[in-house]
Amino acid sequence: MQKHIYLIGICGTAMASLAGMLKQQGHEVTGSDVAAYPPMSDLLHEIGITVHEPYSDKNLDRRPDLVVVGNAISRGNVELERVLDERIPFCSMADVLHEEFLVERNPLVVAGTHGKTTTTSMLAWIYEVASGREASLAPSFLIGGVAENFGTSFMVRPTSTFILEGDEYDTAFFDKGPKFLHYFPVSAILTHVEFDHADIYADLTAVKTAFKRFVNLIPRRGRLIAFDGSDNVNECVAKAFCAVERYGFKEGSHWQITDLRHEGARTHWTLLRAGERFAELSLPMAGEHNALNATAAAALAASEGVDAESIAQALASFRSVKRRLEVKAVAEGVTIIDDFAHHPTAIRETLRALRESHPGQRLIAVLEPRSNTLRRNIFEGELVESLALADQVVLAGVFKSESIPVDERLVPEHVVEALNRRGVPAAMHHDADAIVAALAPEVRSGDIVAILSNGGFGGIYQTLPRAITESAISSRISAHFS
Repeated sequence: MQKHIYLIGICGTAMASLAGMLKQQGHEVTGSDVAAYPPMSDLLHEIGITVHEPYSDKNLDRRPDLVVVGNAISRGNVELERVLDERIPFCSMADVLHEEFLVERNPLVVAGTHGKTTTTSMLAWIYEVASGREASLAPSFLIGGVAENFGTSFMVRPTSTFILEGDEYDTAFFDKGPKFLHYFPVSAILTHVEFDHADIYADLTAVKTAFKRFVNLIPRRGRLIAFDGSDNVNECVAKAFCAVERYGFKEGSHWQITDLRHEGARTHWTLLRAGERFAELSLPMAGEHNALNATAAAALAASEGVDAESIAQALASFRSVKRRLEVKAVAEGVTIIDDFAHHPTAIRETLRALRESHPGQRLIAVLEPRSNTLRRNIFEGELVESLALADQVVLAGVFKSESIPVDERLVPEHVVEALNRRGVPAAMHHDADAIVAALAPEVRSGDIVAILSNGGFGGIYQTLPRAITESAISSRISAHFS
């Protein structure tokens, strides 16, 4: 039965994708958000979903049949308060996803602190390529980003396989457990387990407890593909009831990466399965972490019966995910790259990958401490270590710093001081406009500027290339008349 479904916080990555899926199912879908920015705002516009900005209780004057409350929405939101006052039926994103899409399908869930968006995209693309040989493999999927091979973050098909990213973040204001506990995977991938989301997890022990519960949902007939290079992962999979296959670089792991080599932005390796050569794999992406992501996706697909040729073909033609080492612009020979940075480990792997793919070029890291982990001082030392991989570092002020207690808040100046002591030139400017004004005249042709943020960062992706071009033109004019 068709319903009018209204999503509060519709521009979140998962919520926007859910909105598209519900519309594809024939429902009338509308929603609201405080502000929208690409890529999800573009996706909603393209599929014809009305987004109300900002939040207002008047947006609910036409009473919906169901309201989906995003996990960023808390008590005090004017729309949520009206929903509660008028007893409009409501639920979480994870509830709708399970009831509408997963109950009658076989969910393959990718979980982990790092790499899950890219790995989910790779797994979906492997199944898509394999469906050219066997139509029943054409996947439904839900990804926490726009997969470039598909041009979307979601797809719903009548086939049985549903591939989705398993998020460990909390579900809703009324359900503080992680979203992935609603997905009940048939089989799964576990990439990494580290302390993250310091706003909802007290410590690493709490994070590991969540992942242990996720592992405990996999049935005996299922399979878990788990990274072999983490003691935390070892602990989380130790009591699994399903078969566990480890992947990584360790000798003896069921899926072992050997002969890893980089050629510019392309990575090659041999993948062994139980000690025997399984496939020669090539990926048009740099970084050891991306080879690990691809191996995890290949392992689960192969374990589910996908052939090695389809896997190799898919990985060789994989086109990444929006906001994952995405080239946003080239201005006056300066390459500006966007990466969704949320944790010091992710920053480290991003900068390592850029070193591998752009050897000999100056690497400038521009960081906005925006995630709930980076805004806190808990990883200050690790952040310094990661950023030290760059030749030059620029930090913005902490996003919405007033919402973090002073004694818990990251002090960007401390990071800048530590980097300068190590010989890495670093500076701090409070916002994107100040960064653009300081950086644009300094960069030169051949530089790589990595912009690290999990948000819109004040529109810096548009203003920086424009300012670089204007600065270069001004310099040429001055030189001409000097």
